[in-house]
Amino acid sequence: MFVFSVKPFFSLLVGSLLLLFLLALLSPPSLFSQNPISGEPSLGEVDIWSVRRLVEWKPCNWWLQGHQTALPLETNGYIRVDCYGGLNQMRRDFCDGVGIARLLNATLVLPKFEVASYWNETSGFADVYDVDYFIQHMNGFVKIVKELPPEIASKEPVRVDCSKRKGQFDYVESVLPSLLKHKYISITPAMSQRRDRYPFYAKAALCQACYKALRLTRSLEMKASQLLDAIPKPFLSLHLRFEPDMVAYSQCEYPGLSPASIKAIEAAQVDRKPWTGELARVWRQRGKCPLTPNETALILQALSISPTTNIYLAAGDGLMEIEGLTDTYTNIVTKSSLLSGEDFTSMHGNTKAALDYYVSINSDSYIATYFGNMDKMVAAMRAFKGLYKTLFLSRRGFAELTSQGLGGKELMQALWKVHRDDFAMGRGSALPECFCEFKL
Repeated sequence: MFVFSVKPFFSLLVGSLLLLFLLALLSPPSLFSQNPISGEPSLGEVDIWSVRRLVEWKPCNWWLQGHQTALPLETNGYIRVDCYGGLNQMRRDFCDGVGIARLLNATLVLPKFEVASYWNETSGFADVYDVDYFIQHMNGFVKIVKELPPEIASKEPVRVDCSKRKGQFDYVESVLPSLLKHKYISITPAMSQRRDRYPFYAKAALCQACYKALRLTRSLEMKASQLLDAIPKPFLSLHLRFEPDMVAYSQCEYPGLSPASIKAIEAAQVDRKPWTGELARVWRQRGKCPLTPNETALILQALSISPTTNIYLAAGDGLMEIEGLTDTYTNIVTKSSLLSGEDFTSMHGNTKAALDYYVSINSDSYIATYFGNMDKMVAAMRAFKGLYKTLFLSRRGFAELTSQGLGGKELMQALWKVHRDDFAMGRGSALPECFCEFKL
């Protein structure tokens, strides 16, 4: 008589199910393996802004409520933040510096903005931002002085290297001793700060500085407001990054560029030669290559952005291959086309960037082809203002889909799905140190 044993069979079944579960858990996630959002419109039915959002980013209550830890009566010394690069990179560094100053119980000196011939730049902090407004709105968050006391004013600050300082204890253990010894130091915060490890009072100072206290000077804000008024409404602000220095820095190859574009890129490359072969393919599929104007136009069409849309091109000087965008989207304006020649030629890099920033945080919608400092600042400020028509085009998604040989309607449908899900989930639309996720 045959006897069937249940126990070994049950053990085998449980073991098999456990193995399948572990394999599913350990499998690397693909950009396109996520479940599509059910019940949402498909390509061509509506534009991307009609997709229902599932998540919003809003300023965290702990910061907005302003329950601050009282500032100590005595200061440990004075800190000047030395800022380098473009305007939004310098803004990021300065905001980090504000948090560090509060962390170390230091008094903040107005920052030093780099004077850079590369950026055609001579303007300082006070040429771009309203100093009195900044000091007034930082009251209670951190101590700030316009001028140093006489016994310190004649000295240059002692430079302290912060390139490897990331979190609270790094600064307390390595920077605070120099501050206590010299009483006046200068720092440039490292790019990858661990702001999540700051105490709330230091994070609150950083958030207040970045999103409430920094306002353009009255004259610059007036010019930015005039520019905003001149743009046909409603409009999309598009931050396009396909300048020679950007392409050279990316080390990406682009077949089919014009001789003028190739020459400009080669002049900007110096020692940064583009990747070739398999390395070039991997690099592109990781989303490291800036989108061309032609690729941007293709994705905009996939998102059902109408060719008649009014577009403000927020971009630096020297955009290449722009015809790839303007052949499809003809209602495009720039600051140089709307400002008088004298107004525009007298402006430098920081003030031009400030105009793009102001227009972008007040636009009806904002799309970025990259995820740089300006894009992060603009997206966060738009979230702060409750403006959620903000999207970052997926360079990685575009590279993966085109590498699979997709084209035509199939490619357009796939691009729609990638960006639909990103927009619905609010991916990349704010900075986590000051903003919290709210599910709708």
